[in-house]
Order: sequence, then C-alpha cells, then structure tokens
Amino acid sequence: MLRLVLLLLLGGTHATHFLGTMMTYYPKQTHADGSVTVSLRYKLGFTSCYHSDIWSCLSSCGSLNPTLQEVDMEPSGEWCQREGTMTTVIFPSYLTQLVFAGGNWIDYIQNNVVSWRAETFVELGIRSDTRKPNASPQSTIMPAVRVPSNCQRDYDLMAFDPDGDNVECRFGSDSLYECDPCAPPSILNISSSCTLSFNRTNSTNEGPYAVQLVLEDFPKQTITLTNVYGAQTTKTTSQAISKIPLQFVLRVDPVVPSCTEGLFLPKFLPPTPANRAKMSTRVNQPLEISIAAEAANATISELLFSGPATVVKTSSGSGNFTLRWTPSVSEEGESHPICFVVQATLNSEKYHSELRCVIVQVELGTVVRVNMKVLSSLSQGGIVNEVVLQKIKDELVSLGLPSNSSLLVLKSSSALANATATSGV
Repeated sequence: MLRLVLLLLLGGTHATHFLGTMMTYYPKQTHADGSVTVSLRYKLGFTSCYHSDIWSCLSSCGSLNPTLQEVDMEPSGEWCQREGTMTTVIFPSYLTQLVFAGGNWIDYIQNNVVSWRAETFVELGIRSDTRKPNASPQSTIMPAVRVPSNCQRDYDLMAFDPDGDNVECRFGSDSLYECDPCAPPSILNISSSCTLSFNRTNSTNEGPYAVQLVLEDFPKQTITLTNVYGAQTTKTTSQAISKIPLQFVLRVDPVVPSCTEGLFLPKFLPPTPANRAKMSTRVNQPLEISIAAEAANATISELLFSGPATVVKTSSGSGNFTLRWTPSVSEEGESHPICFVVQATLNSEKYHSELRCVIVQVELGTVVRVNMKVLSSLSQGGIVNEVVLQKIKDELVSLGLPSNSSLLVLKSSSALANATATSGV
C-alpha cells in the first residue's frame, strides 16, 4: 500500500518524549468532480517544542501544506502542545486512513505502554440525512492532567459531533505496537458517553499513565453514505462512521491532605463557564473566556489549556485568567472545543482543578446586498472613501443592520454604487 508522508516536523526523533495526540477533520466544500476540500486539525504533545515525528496517510490525501503552531506549554517544561492545521482536497472513493506511530512515551509509564500508535479514519461519503460529507467527532485535551492518588475524580471529556451524531469513547488497542502488553490502565474506567473515571488508589500505583482513547460517531438513525462513484454504504445506529484518537497522560500524584476543592485542589469561581458551555462568535470578532479559581492552602500558578493555536492566554493575577480567540475566515461555520485546568503549587507539589471544556461555534455571516446612489463628489476616483462608507453604515444601522456588520463597496458605476454588508445574523 502506498505510504504518503503527511507531516514531517523539524528536528530528530528522540526516545521517551511522547505525551499524546489527537486529530479531527472538517469537510469544507464539495466540488463538481466529487472531491472534497477538508480541514485537518491535530495536536501533538511532547516533552519539548522541538521533538519530531510523522503522521502518515495510507491513502490519497491530496496536496498537503501543514502549518504548525504552539498551543500551550507547562511552565516547568513538563510538556509542550502544538497544533497542526492543513487544508487539502480528498477524492473520497474509499475510506481515508491516517496513522501516527512511533516511540516512545515518556519514562515510567505505569501501564507498560511503550510505543504509540494513533489512527484517524476519514469518511467523506455524502450523508443521506444532511446531504453533506461526514464530519468527525471533535475533541481536545492537554498532554497531561494530574490527580492525587487519594482523590476520586471524573473527567467529563469533550466529545461532540458537528453532524449531531452520538459520540462514544472506548480504550483503543488498534495495533500490537501500541502497548506492551496492550491493556488500559486498571485505575481508570471509561463510559461510552466519554466520562473517564479515576478510582482512588494506593501509593504503589502513583506515576504517569498513558491514556489511549478512540472516539467514534454513530448516527441517531440509519443513514446511507454515498461515495464519488455512487456506491452506497448503510450505517445503523450501532455502526461507527468515522474514528479519531484522543491520547494523553494522566499523572497520579502523591496523597493530598484534603480532596476538597478550594483548599489544595483549585476550585473554579464565577465567571468561569460551566463544563460543555456553548459559546458563539464570528470571523474576526474576538471571544473572551474569563476564568477564575482559588486554592486556600496552595498558590494558583497557571492556567493550562488546549484549543486552537491562535487562542491567547493572559493572567491578571490572584487566580484570574482570560482566553481570547479571534477566529479566521478558514474557521467560519466550524465548532471548536477549548479545554482548560488551573494549576496550583505548594512547595514541589502541583495540583490540578477539574477539567472544563467549552464549545465555540464560529457563526456563518449573512451577506446583504444594497443598491444605492452615491454622488460623484463624495467619492475619489470612483471609489467611496472611508468617511462616506462609515456614514452609509451608520444609516444602515439606524434601519436595523447589526452594528458589528462590516461594509464593503464592491463596485461603483456612474452614479450607482453596489454595497455589500456582512453581518452575523
């Protein structure tokens, strides 16, 4: 089978440096020949921002031009997460498979995982219910999260589907190369609804665990998928459509004096959004997420997050943080998860809050075309100047156009100007 290199990062391969990965895909446009423009987005977690490894494509993935950016880094250098994004055209004659495999996970992994392997199955058949290509489940997480060994904790993992499908999670063991032996951590349970539960344990089980999950989307009713040649595949409510990986490290730390949130373990305070809160914004319009936390017996030191690489993190002290994201045109119409924890320190110990995630919908704009006459004396060289354009917008706002709309004069001919206003309603 033809093996095409999907991603080659700078640097060389190093041992014991891996802390997980994930990948999602979003179909953007279907073309007349049946091909589909697809946006691929993946996360890479390593012990530094300089390690190198390869995602590979086991079928045609079109022309690839990846962009790699840092998302966030743990202050003490424990991990760095980067995001890769690329847009390519795939001819969906059959299932496209992407593989990320290599070695090794970080040192002292307690559940004996050595090498890693993650797989993404891209299904772009036209769905009978939406008349569009299938989109994958969406998720993200930091490369490492922490829990004291004496504290019960449930992680309500972010897992949603843009098509409205049911998303189910399971431990993944897709290859003999994934682990040695291949078994999920005994201290963890995963529900099909994607709640990862940590059970209190003893000190002999402290240390890092490799968490290897598979997320799959299942239709809520029987549907058919039609490929570019017209061949159809039926999917029932018990048959997965696509598959993505979600891999990270769970660090089981020494006993904490109290598991009560707000003492040693940070406790979220208002105005921190609730887990799975849904937010919306528009292209080029900043969205701000305010986060606050307290820990009476430890020092709040850091907000750690995973999301689009263009999210900007700021701190105003006293456990107050802000995540600010301004979506680009390429992200219009998409939904993106952003997950975060607050980290506190006491001497050499680190404590994490619960994991919280939000879903940010980048709304589609609406184009309103307006014909108007513009006096030649108010324009320069046939182009309406900025002062006049603002006056036109003010008048349109007074007539009901949203104030956050953008206005652009497309062309001017004789005394007639054709203006386009774009709004988020």
